[in-house]
Amino acid sequence: MNEWTKQELEREIGGNEQTYLYLYTPMCGTCQMAKKMLTVVNELLPNLPLGQANLNFIPEKALEWEIESVPCLLSFEKGQVTEKIYAFHSVEYIYNKLKI
Repeated sequence: MNEWTKQELEREIGGNEQTYLYLYTPMCGTCQMAKKMLTVVNELLPNLPLGQANLNFIPEKALEWEIESVPCLLSFEKGQVTEKIYAFHSVEYIYNKLKI
């Protein structure tokens, strides 16, 4: 799972049919656990368009997307947020949510 810059965010989110973005902050322990789960899912679904971004560096996007807390996994379809996932129950749960 690659860290996306602001420019990559715009390109990836707007350019793909279905894209996922994991939002986190570095000092969040729950975020670290969620990232480990997503890393496993990314290994199982290697072609999944999935990136990550530190929310501290994109505060304007947090407002635009109305992010309530971290960790947050956003689902985009043609550049529009279609789902926000705040509860990372298990690897199986995330896998089932993301498999295309």
